[in-house]
Amino acid sequence: MTFIDFNSLSADTPEAWKSSIVGRVGSANIKVLRMDAQPYAEETHDYNEALLVVDGKLLLQVEGRTITVESGQMYLALAGTPHSVLPGSHGSLVIIDV
Repeated sequence: MTFIDFNSLSADTPEAWKSSIVGRVGSANIKVLRMDAQPYAEETHDYNEALLVVDGKLLLQVEGRTITVESGQMYLALAGTPHSVLPGSHGSLVIIDV
């Protein structure tokens, strides 16, 4: 079994919003990144993307709605759904690409 400390990995990441793969489960990539209160441009994927906040807060814009994801919560961005990050998001984010 491998131990992964998401908060430490996030804190040690030199560049905010740049994810790194820390593991794989089946075909799913597990990534971690550091959020730094700056916005992130809208993107759309051809796969589902689970956004798990392990520390801090993620503010998303999805289909004209603002969605707040708090520490310990997860948002599932379904394939083909445009989403962007609003200013003020901060902390550690785990992304699971399915």
